[in-house]
Amino acid sequence: LEFDDDLSVSFMKKVTRGLQQRKSGDPVRFVFDQRMPPELLKIFSRKLFKGRMDGTLIPGGRYHNFKDFIRFPRVGAAALMDKPPKPLRHPELDGDGSLFKVLKSREIMLNYPYQSFDYVIDFLREAAIDPKVTHIRITLYRVARNSNVTNALINAAKNGKSVTVVMELQARFDEENNIYWAHRLQEAGVRVIHANPNYKVHSKLILVSRKHRRKEILYANIGTGNFNESTARLYTDTSIFTTDSRITKEILSVFQMLEVNYQNPKFKHLLVSPINMRSEILRLIDQEISNARSGKEAYIFLKINNLTDKDIIAKLYDAGRAGVEIRLMVRGMFSLVSNAPEASDGIEGRTIIDRYLEHSRIIVFGNGGNPLYYLASADWMPRNLDRRVEVTCPIYNPELQEELRQIMEIQWRDNVKNRVLDRNLINQYREREEGEPRFRAQDEVYRFLRERYFGSKAGAGNPKTTTLKAAEESGASRTGGNGVPASKVTPEG
Repeated sequence: LEFDDDLSVSFMKKVTRGLQQRKSGDPVRFVFDQRMPPELLKIFSRKLFKGRMDGTLIPGGRYHNFKDFIRFPRVGAAALMDKPPKPLRHPELDGDGSLFKVLKSREIMLNYPYQSFDYVIDFLREAAIDPKVTHIRITLYRVARNSNVTNALINAAKNGKSVTVVMELQARFDEENNIYWAHRLQEAGVRVIHANPNYKVHSKLILVSRKHRRKEILYANIGTGNFNESTARLYTDTSIFTTDSRITKEILSVFQMLEVNYQNPKFKHLLVSPINMRSEILRLIDQEISNARSGKEAYIFLKINNLTDKDIIAKLYDAGRAGVEIRLMVRGMFSLVSNAPEASDGIEGRTIIDRYLEHSRIIVFGNGGNPLYYLASADWMPRNLDRRVEVTCPIYNPELQEELRQIMEIQWRDNVKNRVLDRNLINQYREREEGEPRFRAQDEVYRFLRERYFGSKAGAGNPKTTTLKAAEESGASRTGGNGVPASKVTPEG
């Protein structure tokens, strides 16, 4: 989308106007059937780009709208259909008690779609009717078309809560849906912030302020993916619920930075773009280089969507030469040449393309035997580090660190859907050794989480969300009335 500099027009109106002009604007890309005769391609290029040199030509197959296959009718034998397993419940978040009571005493991590995203919706629904909740803050980048997340926020505003939504209007191809929900939220009394148009807000943050015995406790959810129940069934993502004040106070600073332009807060724990994320990542890689040269344990284990930043890639080459073991799982753009001579043989790259789209961003630094774990909303690209508001959050809980470590190792071991990213761009499937059994990571992660939390029990589904949804649809008041069973929604004291 292109915007003018007319200061008299609101940013939302500019985005709306840009959407209206999108279909009639100048083309920037032409995807064509690669069997098209060269002369015909020249004619199309000349007509489309009118002599401009900035147009992009991309050869492809005859059919380009592959997203249509998502809605392709199911035909044939049922045994031929892929049937993903039902999301797992989390035993500590189930039951009739308050989520706030559980979350006040411990941190909880969820891995989607293996575990149910409904707990995030439950968290917002309970916050909407809890009389002790005073303020809900959230960043929204992409939401579902019929979003339970935004409906919970609307209900909270109707119940007298202060609700602040940082809505990113420039989420590519979701602009229209976001404008619709921005209007709906504003009509309900929600404070909707569009932030600085020069910096997309891509961070995934929820912060709930709740009174408890004359004190205010901040409850946060920080994740790698959107608060979108539709994509949460298709994308792998990870989020953490925490009341750790080291984290929650800095998340509050992020929201205050977004609410009041030109603030430049200091962050000790969070890595926040465009403030300190780039410099901290480079510092952490330098620390691994120093550890390797000192004979200490030194490694980097990274799972990310895209790796294209030249400065970070150069630093990773330095680390590889210094003897740092580097394992990279990158689903999308990968500009580093793994196992290149200039980086020694210390850098390996792999990618998993399977049933779910791998979307979680997890970073592990060896740190001399005391590993540092992070969840991130950001890829390592210039746009994410310099032109977006992103958050990378440390994971301090040893149990959750171990869970992340095991999930990462499971994915690295995949010998069914795992491709090796090589310098020749062949990217072949990782070969199984003789006698090695098939090991499909997405199936194994589900099995690992089921056994970790339920042992031999099934543990699928999430019954609690039904009660909280009924409370929302009945228009439950701040006191939890309107026919909602008190035992089901009683807030933690």
